[in-house]
Amino acid sequence: MKSYVPNTVEERQAMLETIGVKSMDDLFTDIPADLKLDKPLNLEDGKSEIEVRRIFKALDEMNKPTPTIFRGAGAYRHYIPSMIPQMMMRSEFYTAYTPYQAEMSQGMLQSIFEYQTLICEITGLDVSNASVYDGATAAAESMLMLRDSKRKKKVLYSEGLHPDVKEVMHTYAHCAGIELVEIPLNKDGVTDREALKANAENAAGYIAAQPNFYGCLDNMDEVSELVHELNMLLVAYVNPMSLGVVKRPGDYKADIAIGDTQPLGLPLSYGGPYCGFMAATQKLIRNLPGRIVGQTVDSEGTRTFVLTLQAREQHIRREKASSNICSNQMLCAIMSSMYLAIMGPQGMKEVAMQNLQKAHYLANEIAKVNGTKLRYPNTPFFNEFVVDSDKCSCKINKAAKEAGIVGGLRLSHFDKEDKNGVLYCATECNTREEMDKLVKALGGIE
Repeated sequence: MKSYVPNTVEERQAMLETIGVKSMDDLFTDIPADLKLDKPLNLEDGKSEIEVRRIFKALDEMNKPTPTIFRGAGAYRHYIPSMIPQMMMRSEFYTAYTPYQAEMSQGMLQSIFEYQTLICEITGLDVSNASVYDGATAAAESMLMLRDSKRKKKVLYSEGLHPDVKEVMHTYAHCAGIELVEIPLNKDGVTDREALKANAENAAGYIAAQPNFYGCLDNMDEVSELVHELNMLLVAYVNPMSLGVVKRPGDYKADIAIGDTQPLGLPLSYGGPYCGFMAATQKLIRNLPGRIVGQTVDSEGTRTFVLTLQAREQHIRREKASSNICSNQMLCAIMSSMYLAIMGPQGMKEVAMQNLQKAHYLANEIAKVNGTKLRYPNTPFFNEFVVDSDKCSCKINKAAKEAGIVGGLRLSHFDKEDKNGVLYCATECNTREEMDKLVKALGGIE
């Protein structure tokens, strides 16, 4: 096998001499000697292409078949139409980069424009940016938007936000000098209205979750009315898949809508990459981080696309910038755009209804198992719900694993005191037979 390095030994030596060094080792003189490897790498000799394929095939055969999954908690297994991965094989999509030159980037700019339009459609709000890194980043950036909107340093957020999202928000808040106050959930798993009132003084806004981490759906009309009466702005962190059946943030007058587009055509991919979406009312358009693509006409009257707003404040204001987001999740955003375009309003409604109905069927069946009950039996939920049991959650998930099932998320992962709670999720990918199999496994635990 020939070397994959295209330069010959002579060419490499000539390049070294050009920059004034004698050997490759001279390039790394700043690295302490005790940190350098003083022996060859423990690797076999180079293999041919067919040998490498055989090695990977053997490794693949060691994997077990994909199990049945009943876990969500922020990353969900949804069916992805085959058209999406096929379309993403087109080089103009997977090699996309920042559209610095509009005249050379019309396809990419139009793709972002379509994405923004679709996000506005599903959220019911006026404007959307070109995406951010993920849902947690969107939550942290919305917190900065709240601070800028009223120049207040206090932001309220729901206990029902995903624990990982809250961690990212606290990281941002520490560096931005923002006071974050958590508003607890009441006994039904939704926003405690009295606690919200008690902490509203000098607060810029409230970041709610709909549905929240525990799957509960709040009455967002009530929450929105209360938040605005308290002279705050409302941010709704939503699961975009749920918007096929529940009210859009714009319908209950949320000021900002955020979330992650992972449910919209993005595979689980072991945790990423995903894509954070942000939408807002027109009056907050200049507070949105990142960039916004707009549509216009050129000198000949032809439809064209440009970067209408691109703050890129970090280049100018540095540490005084309100945001340091300067890019967008182009590939993931396009995949989500494709998903929304393929599904359409009716398709989104049908998929959301399947999530809703299957989760409720599973919850009702699990609740029949002895020693098991729903934590929030009186609260509506979308496709996730919490089950409490008189048995340890580790024992519950072990039984599921033995049945070839990835069970729900043990809540002790985030709260060591919550030893018996499990967060289950059902989507359109789960069949009735799979759900009955899970219930049977849970019923057989001694």
